[in-house]
Amino acid sequence: MSEIEQSLADQSATGAFHLKKTIVMVGMMGAGKTAVGRGLAQLLDVEFLDSDAEIELAANMTVPEIFARDGEPFFRARETEVITRLLQGRPCVLSTGGGAFLSAANQARISQHGVAIWLDADIDLLWSRVKHRDTRPLLRTPDPRTTLEKLCAERVPEYSKADLRVPCAPPVSIEAMAARVARALLTRPDVLERTDD
Repeated sequence: MSEIEQSLADQSATGAFHLKKTIVMVGMMGAGKTAVGRGLAQLLDVEFLDSDAEIELAANMTVPEIFARDGEPFFRARETEVITRLLQGRPCVLSTGGGAFLSAANQARISQHGVAIWLDADIDLLWSRVKHRDTRPLLRTPDPRTTLEKLCAERVPEYSKADLRVPCAPPVSIEAMAARVARALLTRPDVLERTDD
């Protein structure tokens, strides 16, 4: 861990941050939104929420089961409802599904009530993280790598509309990525500030 990252971790231990808006993690499947989001929430000493987990809890079904039974449009509508509700709560770190930020309505709500952080990972890193998992409904195709490449090409222009971009260059630990995101957020005093300055 670098000196800056250690400093951020030390400040977190003493409650040295004040979060003013919800941090919304956006990006492709496999970018690390959940893992880095959890690490960031721990670093900032705030609650971590996951929109997919909240949808599963409300539906009493997994995301793949919802996709299979009700289709993607139904899922996206529930996703927007959940994100809207979570943005109205206490500021936290919120991880979203890979398709959530593609919705103009979600982008507008996130911009109004929170801040979007795009975890930008290249296709090789994404593929290395998702290729052995069967939990990605959109990758249940004859050629999942090509599908992932196509999805990435389609989605990057939307992700680039996020408030902040944080590159995911391996090898980077979850803790180091969380610190990298925190450093980016400290450029936005309307979102995050140190309380010991």
